[in-house]
Amino acid sequence: MSLEIKKAAVLGAGVMGAGIAAHLTNAGIECCLLDIIPFELTEDDKKKGLTEKSPAWRNRFAANGLAAATKSKPASFFAKSNASMVTIGNFEDDLKLLADCDWVCEVVVENLKIKQDLFAKVEKVIKPTCIVSTNTSGLPIKELSAKFGSNLKKHFMGTHFFNPPRYMKLMEIIPGEDTDKEVVAYMSRFMQEVLGKGVVVCKDVPNFIGNRVGVYDLCNAGRVMIERGMSIDEVDAIVSQAVGRPNTAVFGTIDLVGLDIGTHTAVNNYNAIPDDECRDTFATTEFAKKMLENKWLGNKTKGGYYKKIKDEKGKNVKYTLNWKTMEYEVTKRPKFASISEAKKWLDSGVAVSMKIAFNGQDAAGDFLREYMCNNFIYAANRIPEICETIVEIDNALKWGYNQQLGPFESWDAVGVQEAVEVIKKLGKKVPANVEEMLNKKCTSFYKVDSNGVKSYYDFKKKGYVPMEENPKIIILPSLKERKKIVKENAAASLIDIGDGVACLEFHTKMNSVNGDMIQLISESCDIVNKDFLGMVVANHDQRTFSAGADIFAVLCSISEKQWDTLEKMVAGLQNCNMKMKYLPKPVVTAPAGMALGGGCEVAMHGDYCLANGETYMGLVEVGVGVIPAGGGCKELAVRMTEGIPVGVVESGLNMQYHFAKAFENIATAKVATSAQEAQDLGFIRKTCKINMSRDMQIYEAKQIVLGMSKFYKPPKPALIPAMGENFRGMIDSVLMNMYYGKYVSEYDLFVSRKIAYILSGGDCAEGTYVTEQEILDLEKEAFMSLCGQQKTQDRISAMLSTGKPLRN
Repeated sequence: MSLEIKKAAVLGAGVMGAGIAAHLTNAGIECCLLDIIPFELTEDDKKKGLTEKSPAWRNRFAANGLAAATKSKPASFFAKSNASMVTIGNFEDDLKLLADCDWVCEVVVENLKIKQDLFAKVEKVIKPTCIVSTNTSGLPIKELSAKFGSNLKKHFMGTHFFNPPRYMKLMEIIPGEDTDKEVVAYMSRFMQEVLGKGVVVCKDVPNFIGNRVGVYDLCNAGRVMIERGMSIDEVDAIVSQAVGRPNTAVFGTIDLVGLDIGTHTAVNNYNAIPDDECRDTFATTEFAKKMLENKWLGNKTKGGYYKKIKDEKGKNVKYTLNWKTMEYEVTKRPKFASISEAKKWLDSGVAVSMKIAFNGQDAAGDFLREYMCNNFIYAANRIPEICETIVEIDNALKWGYNQQLGPFESWDAVGVQEAVEVIKKLGKKVPANVEEMLNKKCTSFYKVDSNGVKSYYDFKKKGYVPMEENPKIIILPSLKERKKIVKENAAASLIDIGDGVACLEFHTKMNSVNGDMIQLISESCDIVNKDFLGMVVANHDQRTFSAGADIFAVLCSISEKQWDTLEKMVAGLQNCNMKMKYLPKPVVTAPAGMALGGGCEVAMHGDYCLANGETYMGLVEVGVGVIPAGGGCKELAVRMTEGIPVGVVESGLNMQYHFAKAFENIATAKVATSAQEAQDLGFIRKTCKINMSRDMQIYEAKQIVLGMSKFYKPPKPALIPAMGENFRGMIDSVLMNMYYGKYVSEYDLFVSRKIAYILSGGDCAEGTYVTEQEILDLEKEAFMSLCGQQKTQDRISAMLSTGKPLRN
C-alpha cells in the first residue's frame, strides 16, 4: 500500500479545527477547511447585500475560524503567510474538494449522529486510498464507523490532537477493529516525522489515555484539597516544578484550558465508566458547579480559580478563589519547607527534587503522599484496560499534560517499595499487578542495563522488556553513558554520534556562552577537521539552544575593570564562530527553543541551520545596553546582501532597504517566534529546511552533514557592500524623530547609532566592499565602548536581578 499525505482537509473550523489546519500548513501541507453554512441571514448581512447564495455568507464559519487562527495567541501559524495555503468552504457546496485529499480529519461538535451523517457524505467523494480520521476526545471509534463500507473502515481511525495543536506534543491514535495496520503505522510515522508529535496508540475506551488518567490527576488534586481543607493557592504551590509539573500547576492549568472544557471531560468520564473504582473522583464539586453558574471559566472569562484586578495605582494584583466562601482573596503565595528544599535540588534532576518533596515532613509532604499515591494506584489499575503497557500512560501524561515524569516514572523516582509502604499506611489497596512485580524482585518500573539499554516492566509478560528504539532518535545522554564523549569541559561536550559525525552539545545554565564554551567550540573544530566528516551543533535540552552570553561574567569583568579579559572573550566568540563557518568540514547547527544573542550568533555560523519549528531566535543584546559582538551584525549584513551581483551595487543600487531591515532586527531586539519567522527576518537562510520533530532533529541534522560531506567545499570569504555615511544619515533622521517623539531614550539613541555605524561599514564611501573581519572589528570596538558606560552596567545589573531590561 502506497500512502503519502500531500493535501489534507479539516472538517470543522472551530478553535481546534482551525488550529489543526494551521499546523498542517506549518508542515508545508495544503489544506481545505470546511464548516457548516450559517443558519440564517442577519440584518447586517442584508445591509451588506449578502444573500443565501453569497460565498462570503455561506463560508462564514470557515472564514471566521481561519481569521481567528491567524490572530491567535500563542500563534497557530509559524507565519501568517501560511494562511494562504488554506482553502475555505462549507459542507454543502465544497465536499467535492475532498476528492484529491489524502487525509480528511473531522473536528465537528461531539455528537454521534452529526458525525455519522457527515462521514456518510464524505465517503461518497473521497478516493479509495484517502485516510479519514476523527478528532473525537471520547466518542467510541466503533460506533462512529458502524455504518462505513469495508474500505473506509480500513482507512479510518481516531487522531486526537491536544489543544493548541501546534504546541501540544501528544497525538493519540485510536485504531478501529478493522483499521489496516499499515495505515496505523503510516499515520504514526506521519504524526511523528511530519507534524512533530509524540504518538501514543490507544484502545477504543472512554477518553482514551490522556484525558482518562490526566483528568483523574486534576480531579484527584481537588478531592484531596477538600478532604484536607487546603486552599487553591496552597495546592498549586505544592504540585509545582518541584514535582515536575508546569508553572500552571493544577488550578492554573484548569484556568488555562477552561473550567467548562475540563468539567465536560470529567463528566464524560463519570458517565462512561460506571465500573471504575474511582468514578466518584470525576464528579463535579459543588464549588465548580457554582463557578460554572457564575461563568467563572478561567482565563477566557478573565476569572476562574485565579483572576487579576488592577489596584488604585493601576497595578495588576492576583486573586485566588476561596472555594469555601466563594470569595476572591489576594493570592498568598504560600511557602512550605519541603517544597523550598526540593526546589534547591532541581538542577540535579526532577527525580531528585520529587523524592525530597514526597518525603517532606510537613503539610505539603502529607498532601503529596496521598495525592501521588492515588495517581499511582489509578494508573496501575488502568492496565490493560486502556493500554497494554506503562509506557503509553507515562508518555501521554508527559506529552499531553506537560508533566516531566509520567506516573510510573514518578513512582520510580520516589521509590516503588517506599511508595507501597505509604499506600498501606494510608489504608489504600496496593494494585495486584504491582505487588506481583515486587514479589518477582523487580523493584522498579524502568531499568537501564550496563550497555545503556532501557527496559520497562511489562505486567502481561511479567518481566522486563527492552524499550522500542527508533533509529531516527539520537539521545545524547545515552551516548554519553556509552562513553561516546570525544572531548568535554564544564560548558560543552563533543560527542561521537556515529557514521563519522560529531555533535557539539552545550550544558551551562540556560546554555549561556562563556569562556569554556568558546574554548571547546574552537577545539571541536580542530578535532572534527582531523577525525570526522562533519559536525552537528545541537543540545539534548529542548527548551534552550543558548540564551546568549553569560551576562554575570560580563558584569564581573566590567566591575573589576578586566577589559583585556572581556575583549579576549569577545574576540574568542568571533574567532570560534568564524572557525566554524570556514571549517573544511560541513557544520550543521540545529537550534530549538531559545537561540538568543550569542546563541543566535552561533546558530548563524554553520553551513546549514536546521532549526526546529519551535525556535525563538533573535539578537537581543540591546536589552542590556550593548550590541551583538559575536558576528551577529556581520552575519545579518552578509545575509541581507548576499546574492546581489557585484556590478549592480556600483551602478547605484539603493541598499537602504537591505541594511534597514538588519538595523531594525538588531536595534529593536526582534525575536522570531518560529523558525519560519526567523527565515523571514534573515536569521536563517530560506534555503534551509525546518525540522518539525524535535526528537528527530539531531538525526536529520546528521543526515544533512553526511550528504554535504560527499561534495563539500568551504564557502568563499564574503564581501559586504557598504553604504557608509549615507546609511548613518538615513538612520539618524529616523532615530531623531523617535527620540523627540519620546519613543526611545537618550541611551537607546546612543546604542542605535553604534549599530548604524557597524552596519554602514564604518568610515567608507558608499559602494565600498568591506570584509567580514572589518565588520567584526567594528562590532568588538562598539561592544567594548558600550561596556564602559554606566547605563549599560545598570541595564545588565537590572537584567540579572529582575530578568527584565531597564529602559534608561
